[in-house]
Amino acid sequence: MSSLISSVAWVRRGVAARHPRKYVLDDQELERVSALARIELEDARKELEAASKAAESMGKGAEGEEADDADEDEEESAWVDEDDDAMDEDVPMDQDPQPATASEGAKPSGDGLEQYKLDDYDEDEAMPGMGPFSNIKGLTYYRNNDEDPYVTLKEDEEEQEREELEVLPTDNLLVVAKTEDEISQLEIFVYEESEENLYAHHDLMLPSFPLCLEWLDFPPITSPSRTQNTSSSDTAQFGNFIAVGTLDPEIEIWSLDTVEAMYPDMVLGRPDKTAAHVPTPLGTGKKKRKKTKHRPASAAHHVDAVLGLSWNRTHRNLLASASADRTVKLWDLNRDPTINGEGGEGEGALRSFDVHKDKVQAVQWNPAEPTVLLTGSYDRTVRTFDSRAPDAGVGARVGGDVEALRWDPWEPHGFYVSLDNGLVVNFDARTLPSNLDAPSPARFTLSAHDGAVSALDVNPLLRGVIATGGTDKVVKIWNVADDQDTGKRQVSLVTSRDLGVGKVFSTAWSPDDPLTLAAAGSKAKLQVWDVGASAGARKVLGAKLAEAGRVLREKQSGGVIGVASDEEDSSGDEGGDDE
Repeated sequence: MSSLISSVAWVRRGVAARHPRKYVLDDQELERVSALARIELEDARKELEAASKAAESMGKGAEGEEADDADEDEEESAWVDEDDDAMDEDVPMDQDPQPATASEGAKPSGDGLEQYKLDDYDEDEAMPGMGPFSNIKGLTYYRNNDEDPYVTLKEDEEEQEREELEVLPTDNLLVVAKTEDEISQLEIFVYEESEENLYAHHDLMLPSFPLCLEWLDFPPITSPSRTQNTSSSDTAQFGNFIAVGTLDPEIEIWSLDTVEAMYPDMVLGRPDKTAAHVPTPLGTGKKKRKKTKHRPASAAHHVDAVLGLSWNRTHRNLLASASADRTVKLWDLNRDPTINGEGGEGEGALRSFDVHKDKVQAVQWNPAEPTVLLTGSYDRTVRTFDSRAPDAGVGARVGGDVEALRWDPWEPHGFYVSLDNGLVVNFDARTLPSNLDAPSPARFTLSAHDGAVSALDVNPLLRGVIATGGTDKVVKIWNVADDQDTGKRQVSLVTSRDLGVGKVFSTAWSPDDPLTLAAAGSKAKLQVWDVGASAGARKVLGAKLAEAGRVLREKQSGGVIGVASDEEDSSGDEGGDDE
């Protein structure tokens, strides 16, 4: 897919800075970026050396004519110089005829180009200090635009730009991980719920394909907001950040209160030594196609794509990550992320858990028990365990590859799992066995979509309301209620709609409005859906809104912001049939 949105994350109201600061390349930031750049350059140098040694080892072990370089000596003697003067006799350098100088009566060549010295055009002496970041100091900074002779932007225009970037306390931010034409970026939108307005605020370029997002308010130790001298302790303890899991085995943490940023505040999982990136040769080295092994696992960092992230809202310095390398890792944002390969204390990940046998697709902390993790994998199992004692966890077989999972914020022990076979399963962790071979009964199973249920979210403001999205391009809202007579769970479809985002990859409820949902997918479009615009939704969820103390406000958008009326499916407004 050339264009898609892989993940969407909300930022609750009042968290974002009202006036985001512009990125400034001062001496302190220059030192930070230069240090990171040196790590990258050192990585490249070591990787080239390791790759060269690996290539040599691939050719070892062969004998006779089967060796890779067996004919090298013979073929070298048969090489032919195809230059025009190939038949000229070679002359030793000390016997080369010297060109006549002007004092010896040399005649000009007649073309009149000698003064330009074109023969020496490519032989300029290398300037000292050249390199990728050698001229970064040349980006001189000024305290304000009035001091900069090259900037014509004056105070009135600056004030206008300041107003355009202003984020009001009543506004939400929406962060979108978007890839279009092989260019990846974070797009930050402002959503004005009262005005039913959604507009782009700024964007951040990403070096690698983003797969997942997780918002957090804890400033990493390498963040400029932590290193700058500030008089307010709140500035150093709270912030507005987004963690990005990428196709590369790294996690980038960006500040959302900084526009035009050049580099993330922290990068987790970047090893200083890159042996994991070099192919390991197999066989004898004979003339056969070389095969490579899987990258060896590391306890300090991921060696494959990061597929899921979860921030611990109680222990705010902790971040959990799930990866295609079959591991779940725990990161401490108060620790230096540098990994020098020696495995010393304080390097890389805080813990590494091997609880699955295939790619780990999703991970989430339990909001009620902050030391408990829930994980789901392509090995068709889910596991929940205490991060302090992972061997004592419980789990269940789910009959399909796990696409997404969520703890139920209204029940400390309940959670939902969505699968690639179109099912959504609900479990009670207290009834799960420690042995995966034992039966693990689900409280209920819901046939939600025709195809994979690739998106799942539980409403944090209305009890028993969930949203699902699938590869069938439909977003559905479900109501889960307890039958007073039987005590069993009853699940009904509240409403459904094709939002025009293609295959749905992400659905996320607003943290501030109970009936506002964001969705995005394979068409690289973000849509905000007011579920309350559906008459069926108002009828079914009216009692829950009243119980939560919420008042349904009439809106004029027709339910969806960003979709033209002629492209909307009018039948979707009335909602689907109850099940």
